[in-house]
Amino acid sequence: MAHHPRVNKISENSDNLICIHMALLPILCYPDSRLRTVARPVLAVDARIDQLVSDMLETMYEAKGIGLAATQVDVHERVIVIDVSEERDQPLVLINPELVWHSEEKHLNEEGCLSVPGIYDGVQRYDAVRVQALGRDGAMQTIEATALLAVCIQHEMDHLLGRVFVEYLSPLKRNRIQTKLRKAQREDAR
Repeated sequence: MAHHPRVNKISENSDNLICIHMALLPILCYPDSRLRTVARPVLAVDARIDQLVSDMLETMYEAKGIGLAATQVDVHERVIVIDVSEERDQPLVLINPELVWHSEEKHLNEEGCLSVPGIYDGVQRYDAVRVQALGRDGAMQTIEATALLAVCIQHEMDHLLGRVFVEYLSPLKRNRIQTKLRKAQREDAR
């Protein structure tokens, strides 16, 4: 399916029909202090949350990501979208996710993040996890995950706790990353 540009407003086209377009949401970049905000639970899976999920999925796909937490788009509620499929056609929505089990085994996995563009480094994550969460329809679901999906779930759940993956790295590496990203932001502002 062809990608159509999206805007976050209602507009009239040449046939005077009203069109509602999904929004591409701005993604916060590390070290923005809003990324440290702990997300609050979603109280009702309603039309507002459904629109947020649509906008987050569109934003994630456009940014070529495999996961996005609401915290990253400056919405501090417990909502995650993920799609680790090759075809990019199997979105997973986790609302109010709770980790209910994890394996004892961990591995070092190279991670990147849409909020830390261009930076990749190793982070220890559980090999397998079980998560309970509401789906987009508001029904409770249990997800058992291994491999990339398990890593992605843990990474995105960290965002809901106000944690970015670079916080697992040494202070020296974090400082270098902050310096590099601030320099890139200054250059982009010119």
